[in-house]
Amino acid sequence: MHPPGADVVLIRQGDVSTKSNTVRRYMTDFLLENTEAVLADREIPGEIEPGWDRPLIHTDEAHVDAAATAAADVFGVVSTSPAVAVSTELEAIRETLAETAREHYTGGTFAVDARRADKRLPFTSEDVAREGGSAIWEAAETEGIDPEVDLDDPDLTFGVEVREDAAYVFVERLEGPGGLPLGSQAPLVALVSGGIDSPVAAYELMKRGSPVIPVYVDLGDYGGPDHEARAIETVRTLSRYAPNFDMRTYRVPGGETVALLAETMEEGRMLSLRRFFYRIAEHIAEETGASGIVTGEAIGQKSSQTAQNIGVTSRVTDLPIHRPLLTRDKQEIVAQAREIGTYTDSTIDAGCNRIAPDRAETNARLEPLLAAEPDDLLERAAEAAERATLVDP
Repeated sequence: MHPPGADVVLIRQGDVSTKSNTVRRYMTDFLLENTEAVLADREIPGEIEPGWDRPLIHTDEAHVDAAATAAADVFGVVSTSPAVAVSTELEAIRETLAETAREHYTGGTFAVDARRADKRLPFTSEDVAREGGSAIWEAAETEGIDPEVDLDDPDLTFGVEVREDAAYVFVERLEGPGGLPLGSQAPLVALVSGGIDSPVAAYELMKRGSPVIPVYVDLGDYGGPDHEARAIETVRTLSRYAPNFDMRTYRVPGGETVALLAETMEEGRMLSLRRFFYRIAEHIAEETGASGIVTGEAIGQKSSQTAQNIGVTSRVTDLPIHRPLLTRDKQEIVAQAREIGTYTDSTIDAGCNRIAPDRAETNARLEPLLAAEPDDLLERAAEAAERATLVDP
């Protein structure tokens, strides 16, 4: 939804705006580059103006809503608004608000949220809100509408941002992911199973600025083509948020080792499997220059993810293992998976369910686990990582 003649998108930043000037400039460059890439990937015309506080996308009215929606998918963006740029003269703002009201205000309560960045102008934010509100009221009455103002919880908010060179009028804010621009932090290896949790975890680290290097371990007879396809599809969905980053997935052959663990271990099997995965991820990280590992684990969600078991399995690598979902409830994770678009492809039955033993280990200790698992487990992980192939998302 946009005002008549809308030709620009306002981009609001979050954490970036709290940084020092040097860091802010560095991060904003990533944000603008990523926004440009998303627009190009979705074939939306637009020219980006790198404003210090409010980057802008200049486009045409036919594409302004699509541009605002696309920019709202960019990490580091708090919100966007399709807007129309007008003169900073108060009368021009009044006229634009009145025209916007005739287009979009059909009754109910309204409010004007006005902000004046240029303090040299001969009016205040309160003046803009008061005069703009009067213009909207008069326009509504002309259309036979009985207007009502509610400054606390209006049905429709008319926004005005008055800057140095122009005033921007809008009626919609599209929420963005916030966080930091992708590429502003070091890359991380993301273990993706194709389940609900791992792509959400990867998304969360992307939101904090870290590009992810997806790694999928082929489970052999315990996985299958559907299992792999599900993982690749979730990565493909994530890649839409990062079209200018390499999101190819490392496909690692692990079927032989998975079968060996299933045949030779009962208690602790799933923990040794996780140790196998982590060590593979460590080797891929060394090869790619990644600074850590990302998983979708949450405390207590599965028997292998008790606090004790996580502590035991984590010791297989010296790299930090980032678990952004650690304290989340499953319902929260599912809701976010739906929101970012990975849920549907994550809900095919997982082959790895067949690997789980009848009796689960919930309170493992490292020494007995090492004694029970194959002596060459970590060597197997190194060999498997060396045989990895790249799969396009």
